[in-house]
Amino acid sequence: MFRSKISQLAITFCIGLAFVLAGATVLQAKPITLSYSIFFPPTHAQAKAAKEYAKEVEKRTDGKVKINCYCGGTLTKAPQVYDGVVKGISDMGNSCFAYTRGRFPVMEAVDLPMGYKNGMQASQVANAFAKKINPKELQDVKCLYVHAHGPGLLHTRKAPVESVEDVKGMKIRATGLSAKVVKALGGTPVAMPQGDTYQSLQKGVVDGTFGPMEVLKGWKQGEVIDYTTNCYSGSYTTAMFVVMNKDKWNSLPKDVQKVFDNLAKEYVRVHGNAWISADQAGKEFTLDQGNTILTLSDAELKEWKEAVQPVIQEYIDETENGQEYVNTVRDLVKKYKPEQ
Repeated sequence: MFRSKISQLAITFCIGLAFVLAGATVLQAKPITLSYSIFFPPTHAQAKAAKEYAKEVEKRTDGKVKINCYCGGTLTKAPQVYDGVVKGISDMGNSCFAYTRGRFPVMEAVDLPMGYKNGMQASQVANAFAKKINPKELQDVKCLYVHAHGPGLLHTRKAPVESVEDVKGMKIRATGLSAKVVKALGGTPVAMPQGDTYQSLQKGVVDGTFGPMEVLKGWKQGEVIDYTTNCYSGSYTTAMFVVMNKDKWNSLPKDVQKVFDNLAKEYVRVHGNAWISADQAGKEFTLDQGNTILTLSDAELKEWKEAVQPVIQEYIDETENGQEYVNTVRDLVKKYKPEQ
């Protein structure tokens, strides 16, 4: 009987220990939860690409990481996304460097009017530049990757623009260095994020906007413009960051960090392809709206290219090591020629 009681106690102990161990396993299996602030609206192709990146992180970490995505500026507005990551308001963030003018002087080199051909080229150039230069201005976060939109073109309401001369006196929505492009062309730049542009065009606050073709569908701006000027010769881009709070990054296990880094390399191309597809969709959308895409002559394209060159020279003159950064971007533009 004594032995029976000992056996019962042993069984009870083992069962209890099993529950304790099971509880510990459950605690260990609890995922690392991260918040991700994305300035694009949830239906935008780039928001979808960002959310796919988050899902793929979850998949490749076998559920160790869970990323909650907040699109459309619902967690932090576009100009506050970067600071929001630095301060820990969100763990991750995706927005444009240009929305906080002067904060990222080195990365501004990517946005210069270098004549980008498509979003894949621009994304590859932007990411390679950030990785190669690794500027001091990005040291307060973990920069996962950078991507950039296709050629920034001029979209106007009511008045067609077929030459540089036509831009003079027009109020044009522009962000970051594209504001200097507007000035170089003789227009008046009006700074605002994409989220405010539709209404400003609709109400006539601005006469036009600079942006890639994708904004015509992705941000529905094709509904409130009439013309697009195909000014590829002096086209700029806008580089966009995907960053993580540095303390949060340092707290992640090494194997999880490796997943983030490996995926980041892949997703530069994912975003590049998404930009190309979105530009094509924007073109089709605006044509369906009855809008006109204006094709410039070779002489007009040359005039346009020459008109924006002072923007590049001003950057060189006013930025420490500016010539080096411009040369680096130019070399990368040649390296990452658009795929045929």
